[in-house]
Amino acid sequence: MSEIKSGRIKLRSKYIFLAEKLGIGSAFALSVLLGILFFTLVLFYLRASDNLRYLSFGSRGFFAFLQSFPYALVLAFIVAIFIAALIIKKSGVLYQRPFGRIAMIMVGCVLVIGTTLAFTDIAERIERRAFDAKRPDGKFFRPLFGAGFSSHGSGLAGRIVGIDGKYIEVQTPSEVVKIDLSKLHEMPEGEIKENSFIVAVGERKNGIFEPESIRILSGDDMPMIQRGVNRRFGEPPFAGIPPNRSNTEPFCLSECARTGNDFIFCEKSCINR
Repeated sequence: MSEIKSGRIKLRSKYIFLAEKLGIGSAFALSVLLGILFFTLVLFYLRASDNLRYLSFGSRGFFAFLQSFPYALVLAFIVAIFIAALIIKKSGVLYQRPFGRIAMIMVGCVLVIGTTLAFTDIAERIERRAFDAKRPDGKFFRPLFGAGFSSHGSGLAGRIVGIDGKYIEVQTPSEVVKIDLSKLHEMPEGEIKENSFIVAVGERKNGIFEPESIRILSGDDMPMIQRGVNRRFGEPPFAGIPPNRSNTEPFCLSECARTGNDFIFCEKSCINR
């Protein structure tokens, strides 16, 4: 007390303590909310993309599964939870309370809430916003979905847009791929036809995908992939041609889209040729 009165020890203002508590509380709440959000996006990705579909091929699809796994989303989730746990531990609110138990309760709440939100349309809205050119704030989330829309060496998923003998052309969210059906170990169940969606495992050689196995699906089985293909090439009835655009020549647009250009570029090119 004498040192306080003498001025050698100065008491901090209660407002500083209040500001520190408010800042710590805000940082903790933000970390938990981000953890919930990222976990929701992980579940959404696994449910709506081609990732888990590759496991249906057994050991042949394992590498494709690893290549399309959402590592960025999982890492973001882990970092958010780690920061929240670190804030709890360093803030002193756990005085005489077991850290492990509190951490498990926090993680459990995050998982339960995140799982619940995964059954809403929140994650889909975030995905749509991430790839909406009119919303620059969506760029923050775009890299987190990168694995689902990039090219994979051991697998692919997309929409059939052309059939020519033993070859088919498939639009994926990133490119048009030619597939050599003669390399199939077994023919798929169902009919291979234009505008059908497929998921395949195999390998790429000289720009052609040589599949070991193919599954024929509908776009609803992989809605995230379907939206990615539609954003890149447009929607049916013509592959790569937007509907209700009858003022341009369909063959020109179709051939242009198959080269990997988006339909707006193709439409301008076909009109001005």
